[in-house]
Amino acid sequence: MNKALSIRQNARQDGLPNFRNLGTLLRILIISNGLALMQAILLANSWTGVARHMMQINTLLTPVMFSALLLLWVAQPWLNRMAYRRGTVAVTGLVVVLTLSIYYFGGELYRPPESVDSYFDLMRCGLLSAGVCGILLLYFRLRSRVLSRALSDARLQVLRARIRPHFLFNTINAVLGIVRAQPKQAETALEDMADLFRMAMSDAHDLVPLGREIQLSKQYVALEQMRMGDRLRVDWQIQDVPDDVLIPPLLLQPLLENAVYHGIEPLSRGGSISVALRRNGDQLHLMVENPCPVRADVPHKGNLIALRNIRERLDLLFDVEASYQVESGKDFYRVEIIFPYVSRAKERPSP
Repeated sequence: MNKALSIRQNARQDGLPNFRNLGTLLRILIISNGLALMQAILLANSWTGVARHMMQINTLLTPVMFSALLLLWVAQPWLNRMAYRRGTVAVTGLVVVLTLSIYYFGGELYRPPESVDSYFDLMRCGLLSAGVCGILLLYFRLRSRVLSRALSDARLQVLRARIRPHFLFNTINAVLGIVRAQPKQAETALEDMADLFRMAMSDAHDLVPLGREIQLSKQYVALEQMRMGDRLRVDWQIQDVPDDVLIPPLLLQPLLENAVYHGIEPLSRGGSISVALRRNGDQLHLMVENPCPVRADVPHKGNLIALRNIRERLDLLFDVEASYQVESGKDFYRVEIIFPYVSRAKERPSP
């Protein structure tokens, strides 16, 4: 049986950042250059001096930063297995050694001719690199702790959004209507409803196998079809994606729920919901499209709540590597979500 996998950004609150995450790399570049700008301002006496000092600092900062990020990208699997303190020492030591090596072999490019004590300059560069590395690691540690609380809040919002009274009442009434005539179908419906609520109320993991999420979504569709009959149809286009691919839990079911309640149910003839899932390189594309009554107003509030919950979880789990897009026409509603492709064979470390 497939089990869920947790890849929280704060799986370890004191865990090292994921140096293979685009958001992490961008933050390192921005913060490092921001600190360099502050140093240039402190050293300069004019705006021209700021530009000159910034250029001097970047001649050393740029090669150190990019070479360090490249080595840390390669070393990420080993860093994931280290305790936090050993990992911080390893990362800081790597950065300091790179800084001193580049400074030493850079010759006069980094050591001006008027410099009297070259060893002092060497020591200063080492201490500055260790300080910047410490500031960055501290920032990501604090950010991880903040995201830990934010992710818990997002899970709570998902839990509250899933337990909808009208869905519970409609399902119970539908089961009561067939319990004597079709006891086997009524039993299956109750089992499906129990699975749905068990999933919603469980201690949610960050990623679950795709097969589990699809099974849960099909159970939900079966419950709705029990009261809507042939008015509700779902076209599944997921043949090219293996079941052990990992996706955020309760990602597909709330999209289907919105499609049913705000799209299919108001239509007298019903309609078909299209669910397409495909892999594109290192990305997974999910699309849910449904017909809806012809309208010119904004989407129903229920749609916005579900999308906001999904967006928050995607941001917390994948940072800038995930995106979503909503297209609302006069007679259709489409949601497209893109997030990194994660499988058990390619476990993704936390950002």
